[in-house]
Amino acid sequence: MLMTDYLTWPDLTARPRAMPDATIAYGADPLQRIDLWRPAGDGPHPVVLMVHGGCWQTGIADRRLMDWVAADLRDHGVAVWNIDYRGVDRDGGGYPGTFRDAAASADRLRVAADAQCLDLARMVAVGHSAGGHLALWLAARHRLPAASPLHDPDPLAIRHVVVLGGLPDLEAVAASPDNGCGTDVIARLVGDRPAPFADTSIPPLLPIGAIQTIVAGREDRIVPYRMATDYVARATAAGDAAQLHTVPDTGHVELIAPGTPAWTLARTLILAALESTT
Repeated sequence: MLMTDYLTWPDLTARPRAMPDATIAYGADPLQRIDLWRPAGDGPHPVVLMVHGGCWQTGIADRRLMDWVAADLRDHGVAVWNIDYRGVDRDGGGYPGTFRDAAASADRLRVAADAQCLDLARMVAVGHSAGGHLALWLAARHRLPAASPLHDPDPLAIRHVVVLGGLPDLEAVAASPDNGCGTDVIARLVGDRPAPFADTSIPPLLPIGAIQTIVAGREDRIVPYRMATDYVARATAAGDAAQLHTVPDTGHVELIAPGTPAWTLARTLILAALESTT
């Protein structure tokens, strides 16, 4: 595959789009919404807590970017709790708003599970790009310093995270001009907190105690491949169960585009993770 053959965002977003089964509000802002994709049948259904990317900026992407993979998982018998949040480019976003939105929308799953026939014993968090960072952060909330404004004594427990082209190390992103999100966005995300961003970046919170399945496209031009290898090395050294799955000849969009080898692998790993949580 030549570089020009890699999928672009219009290649994905021009596809026919399915619709979720319900949209749930967790706050007053129009972005404080969750789309529920629920399979046919009575359940209880295994569930994916899904977090979209977009460089932490709503102007780049919102939860609808995940509609295609959410629909695909629904077709495979998995419910999807597809969260949205205010990005750094929206009123109330940045620090602490973006993180509090992610936390509130995740914790809302615990409240809604019984009524929606969702099985939290079979639950995996899945995040793409910047959403990979937020999915890991959700799993690491129990490790937040007590003095942090983001600290919560009883966060939703997440035992397995599948990261697709993620950006877990905010300090590395801020120091890497070759990443597709740029470097300035990190200051908007973490506010005036100094590196290593102890309550927002994942490496300072290691070990987080969750299994971490990292999927990376070898030719990803948005998230340089070294960010995956470096993070897995750090997580493993800290004692976490982290494994890297490299998809050759693959960029960034393919990771959430049904029909590609990258998404087929990701879906296989997600389904296996859901089975292993029982």
